[in-house]
Formats: sequence, structure tokens, C-alpha cells
Amino acid sequence: MGSPSDNATDITSVSRPSTCFDRTAGSKPCPIGSTGACCSTCAMGPCRLSPQKTGVCGATLDAVGARNFARAVAAGVAAHADHGRSLAEAILAYSEGRLSDLSIADQGKLASLAGLYGLAAADDLDKRELAGAVATGALADFGRQEGQLSLIKTAPPERLALWESLGLTPRGIDREIVETLHRTHAGTDQSAEHLLDQAIRTALADGWGGSMLATGFADIAFGIPKAVRSSTDLGVLDPSSVNIVVHGHEPLVAEMLAVAASDRDLVEKAKSAGAAGVNLAGVCCTANEVLMRRGIPSIGGVTHQEAALLTGVVDVMAVDVQCIFQSLALIAKSMGTLLITTSSKARLAGACHLPLGDNPLGVAKEIISLAIDGFRKRDTPDPGRTADLVGGFSLEQIERSLGGRFLGSLRPLNDAIVAGYVRGAAAVVGCNNPRVSSGEFSCVKGLIRNNVLVVQTGCAAMDSARRGYLWMEAIESAGPLLKEICRHVGIPPVLHMGSCVDNSRILLALSKMVAEGGLGSDISDLPVVGLAPEWMSEKSLAIGTYFAASGVPVIFGHRNPVSASETLTKLMSSGWRMKLGGSLEYEPDPKLLAKKAIEKIDERRELLGITGFGLSGDGRLGDKERKRQLIWWQKRLSYLLS
Repeated sequence: MGSPSDNATDITSVSRPSTCFDRTAGSKPCPIGSTGACCSTCAMGPCRLSPQKTGVCGATLDAVGARNFARAVAAGVAAHADHGRSLAEAILAYSEGRLSDLSIADQGKLASLAGLYGLAAADDLDKRELAGAVATGALADFGRQEGQLSLIKTAPPERLALWESLGLTPRGIDREIVETLHRTHAGTDQSAEHLLDQAIRTALADGWGGSMLATGFADIAFGIPKAVRSSTDLGVLDPSSVNIVVHGHEPLVAEMLAVAASDRDLVEKAKSAGAAGVNLAGVCCTANEVLMRRGIPSIGGVTHQEAALLTGVVDVMAVDVQCIFQSLALIAKSMGTLLITTSSKARLAGACHLPLGDNPLGVAKEIISLAIDGFRKRDTPDPGRTADLVGGFSLEQIERSLGGRFLGSLRPLNDAIVAGYVRGAAAVVGCNNPRVSSGEFSCVKGLIRNNVLVVQTGCAAMDSARRGYLWMEAIESAGPLLKEICRHVGIPPVLHMGSCVDNSRILLALSKMVAEGGLGSDISDLPVVGLAPEWMSEKSLAIGTYFAASGVPVIFGHRNPVSASETLTKLMSSGWRMKLGGSLEYEPDPKLLAKKAIEKIDERRELLGITGFGLSGDGRLGDKERKRQLIWWQKRLSYLLS
């Protein structure tokens, strides 16, 4: 493909049943609820606290807004945590011989996770027994009543001490979720700051608990992602093949379908039906999971799920949990596509239900067989364009890319930041939102142009990928300093780090940057920032909160869910900055997101005393200084790779 482009497939132009874009155009957000000024906790309401200042019970706008926010965070944490629980249960079933289709793909990751639970491979346990012991320990963390989560110890010591001093260290994952729901029941906790503190503790149980477990167990079962070339957009659907689309978040069904797609009998059945073969593609975070590990292409983010069906070439869409539009059943029926739900936790009226149970590979083969039957009945239109991408930048892959195969390290990144070659790092994460026009894309462009290294997860990553910004040619769009680094290391300026639970990889990367030294003693010292330009789900609020609580300044785009309360807005911004070193702020103008993010990075650089060390006001070097810096970096890189 060509250079990164502002243009991508226009999924609003297809003639078909309504999509999220049509429905967005025909509706407006509730002006009361969108600001946090509506309380529906009890049947004395719902109460509108604008212009009225209190609810029927006397609850103030500050209390209601904090209650709504905390409940949303708890729901987001529950979604991520249940994802982690499902994988822990699958590993436990494998260890007990109930799930023979699973195996241990990475024993090193198993040993690493075991160490955090006080277990060791040398304790006379084979890998199956060790996996069972780790899974048991992880499941115990869900119901822990006192103490602290086992994985929280991966945070920097200063951060741990701060959480402990503030009473924010999470205990059991489920306990924090339940306590949040209790506190937000009518007539319970009515102190805004106290409610937000519990939202923080619950969110930390996600980032340093449920999500980290989900990532860890997926790596153990399916392998640690490595850099891989793939593609994205609607054109990844092959009109001449049996097309199966996976959508959702838990990777088990997608992994089993990937295995089953190479089954000789099924391939022959597909060819006998006139197909070239079986083609697997993904949508949303399930797509990110199998893209990272297998190079399976992604159609796009959450707003592409309807468009995928509307191409007319999808034979089966198999879904599990989270971010699945109810409209899919109607669209699938109109297009003659079979929609299959696979999770016991989520069903859709009008869809076929095939739960994975203890025979996921068998169910995957049945899904492919049904897709082949569907192929016999359809036409073969051309879905459109594709864009190349490089995915698979797990923390381990980034360390190998920077430090070499035998000396994997984030030290070169720290050195490059100190030298001014990399201004800082930004995580641009979260959802796609039909109410926002390319917020992620414009933000990413502005960041890399100003020499900020960008990492992305979830649907936000696919928005950049569709425009070419996860491909090597994006180097040409980077600032001159970042461009030099990317050319020498051989990486794009925007790194794809996985699904939404894989934001835990970013937390671990930040901890390792602190441990490497040279950039302060805590995450709150690092010149990094988090952004969610198109956020829409409760999971996004959980992610933003745990990053802020970990010491990262976070900026959300398009809407402030507590904007009706000036008190809450200040608590999350200046209040959290004073207490936690991180903050959660909101900027509705997508053009200002990158500018504000760079300002926050430069503030951290100034506090570290590394301003002007290779960066002028516009982020560029003169020829003499550029040459000097390049020689320094080449020497450093040669040493590390030798």
C-alpha cells in the first residue's frame, strides 16, 4: 500500500439496513445523563439534578455524579476481570484433564506468573500441575478478603507504598466490585471523594489484577505475541473463500477456529463446495488477540462489526462477550449470514447458540462446517481495500526489538528519552465511537510528528492500522528524531500492543522503565501520557482510572461524564494529580488532544531536567546537533546489540 492516508473504507456509504452510524445521526445523547446529572439508583426517581440541585432523597450533584462514575468503573472492571477468570478456569480445566484441547504454549511465562504466586517449577510440579496451581492461586485472588492482590507487587515500590498509605491497595477483585456496588446503593456512601477513592481501588484491581491475569493466561495458553505482518479493513474478507468472522474479547473460540481451519477434512469440504479455502478474520479485541499471535487479519474495531456482515461475503460470525451490537442478529438475517453465540454469559435473540463447554475444538469444527454450508448459498462481491500492518508488540517483543534477542531491555528507550531522541511515550487506547470523527487518527498523527512514540491497544489500534500508521511506511510521517530511532531499530512509530486487557502490558512496561533508572523513581515521573479519544464503554473508564491511579496523566476525548459537577472534574484532574501523580481529564476537541498530551510530556521532562537535550521549541534539531545525537545513538545501539 502507499503512504499513511487520511482515507479509509467509508462504511457509511453501503446501501443496507441501518448501522450505528445511521442511528447516531438520528439520535442525540441525553443532555442530562451525559453530564452525570441523572440518578436512577432508586424508584423515587429517576431524578434530574439540572437545574434542580438535589434528588428526592437529598443527594447532591457531586454525590450522584461520583456514584454514577464509580458504578461504571465497577462494570468495566467486572468485564475485564471475568475475561481473566474465564482463562484461569480454562487453564485449571486443562490441568485437571477436563480440557484436552488446551496446552501450555509458553512455559517461561508460566514460570514467571508462578513466581508471583510463590510457586516454582522446581517444587516437584510438572507443567500441568504448575499451571493448575497458578490458576488456583489466581482464582483465589478474585475472592480474597484481606491483604493485597498477588500481581500488585509488579508495580514500582514507591507506587505500592503510596497506595498503601492512601488505603487504595486492592484486596480481592470481586470484593472491590461488590463494595463499589454496595457503596453506590441508595443512601450509602454519599461523599464524592470517598466514592472516587473506591472507584480507584476497584480500577486498580483491574489493571494490576483481572486484566493482567487475562493477558498472562492468554500468553501461557496461546503464546507470547511476536512481531507479525498482517492486514486490516474490509478487504481482508476473501470473496472466493469461506469467511468466518470472530468478534468479542475472549480468545479461546478464535484460537480453536484457527486450529480447526487447517483441518484437512474441513479444507477438502470447503474446496468441494467451490471455495478456495477457509478464511478467518476478526473484529474488535478478539481480532487483536489472534492478530498478535497468529497474524490473522482484523476487519476493524467495534464500529466495523455491522459493515463486515453487510459485505455479503461473511458465512458465519461467531461472537462471545462484550461490545457486540444487538443489531447484528437483524443484519445477519437480512444478509443470509449465520450468527453464532459461543459464551454461556451472552446470548442474542435470533442467533444460534453453540457454547464451547469442554469441547471447544469440536465446536469450532462445527462452526466451520456450518460456514461451508453457508458459502454454497451466497454470491461473491468484492468487500474493498486492505491496509498492511505490523502487530504483535508484546512487552517481550519490544524489549527484543530494542535490546536484542539475548539482551532484551527497555534501557535503550530510557536512554533515547533522556537524549531527546524520543520526546516521550503515549498510549492511545480505547474504543471507536460513531459520534467522534477519527479522534484517534488525528491524535496519533500529531504525536508521532512531534517525536512521541505511540503504543496502541484495542479498537483504537485498528483505527490507526486502517490508515497505514501501524506499517513501516508510517516512519516517514514521524518527526525527524523519532524517525531516526525507528529506522535504526526497525519498528514503526506506532506499536500495536494487543487487546483492551493488554493495557496491562503497558503498565508492566512503565514499571520496567522505572526499574531501568534515569527517568525518576516512580511511574509519575515518566514523560508518558494516556489518551482515549473515542472512548465509549465502561471498560474505558476503568482503564483510564487505573492508569491515572498508577501515576499517568490521562486525557479522554469527546465527553466528560461528570461535567455537571465542577467538584468532580477538579477532583479527577488537580485533586488526583496532587494525591496520585496522575490525573483524568477531558478534552472534547480532537485537534487539541495531541497538543495537551505533548504539554504533559514536556512538563515531566522539565521536572526530570531533560528539556532542551536535543529538542528545540519545535521538536527539531539543527544539522550539527542532529549529527551529534545520531552518532551517540548509533554507538549506544551498537553496544546493546553486540
